[in-house]
Amino acid sequence: MTSFASAHAFEGVLANLRDPDADAAADARVRQGELTKPAGSLGRLEDLAIFFAGWRGKARPRIARARAAIFAGNHGVTVHGVSAFPPSVTAQMVANFAAGGAAINALSEAAGLELAVVALDLDRPTADFTAAAAMTEAECLDALNRGAAAVDADLDLIVLGEMGIGNSTAAAALCARSLGGDAAEWVGPGTGVDGHGVARKATVVDRAIAFHTDAPRSAFETLRRVGGREIAAIAGAILRARQLGIPVLLDGFICTSAIAPLAADNAAITAHCIAGHCSAEPGHKRLLDLLGLNPLLALDMRLGEGSGAAVAANIIRSALAAHDRMATFAEAAVSASL
Repeated sequence: MTSFASAHAFEGVLANLRDPDADAAADARVRQGELTKPAGSLGRLEDLAIFFAGWRGKARPRIARARAAIFAGNHGVTVHGVSAFPPSVTAQMVANFAAGGAAINALSEAAGLELAVVALDLDRPTADFTAAAAMTEAECLDALNRGAAAVDADLDLIVLGEMGIGNSTAAAALCARSLGGDAAEWVGPGTGVDGHGVARKATVVDRAIAFHTDAPRSAFETLRRVGGREIAAIAGAILRARQLGIPVLLDGFICTSAIAPLAADNAAITAHCIAGHCSAEPGHKRLLDLLGLNPLLALDMRLGEGSGAAVAANIIRSALAAHDRMATFAEAAVSASL
């Protein structure tokens, strides 16, 4: 099924976002006040339970089915030496995912997440976006729809991640074009480049922003001009999850950069999203602050591939378990006047 038949259709969905179920959230809030604990004593776990109640439309939400969707793509901008690894590593890592040998394999299993890996035309890198649009309109639409297709209607949670050599440069360009600021404020070591490599990335991002300066500033145009197939796929998955009322758990800097052009057009897009963690990539904290997302974890992770979000999924499961399984004061015959 094609979720977005055209760029106009994509923009239309982004402009008309559904809201959470206010009644279910209110019922969940009442339940939190009846559980055998002092009010607010479980902190953000209580907030997470109420958040899920609203988006899933149930006062006692549960995660019966959750998926980690990892998208992979290659980038033409790697011709400028922006990564410590060659583009061939993208396909090699996808093979590692398939063989079960990557961090996300272990972490998704530990979090009770089914794992879906979507490789997007790895034999066809995007164009070098310092001299052309990264994708044609058709290519960008295809990536958006392949991302949307990874979000099944019966999921209770979707965890998003990526793999793509060169994609931290694309992420920095997306953030700079969508949210402003100098390239130097958005670039970082990525796969491990040194200080000279970081400076080179900043120069590349500056060139890209200058090249596309007169192009339309819509979310679709920003994604196709300075994004990548895997990042566009994440954007498509985020928007499709909103249509279905499925909470999204975001990974690191590159994953979160997919929402930057969407938020520039409609800030409400972040309302169904949770930042799984704050990565060690320098631009991530700045991005989260600008988007108003408070990460669940800060573990100095910077691997990508959905790893930090998968770890955070365990916290969400804990929040919903406490909300659903704790006894109320009445049920436990405990005085509520603590």
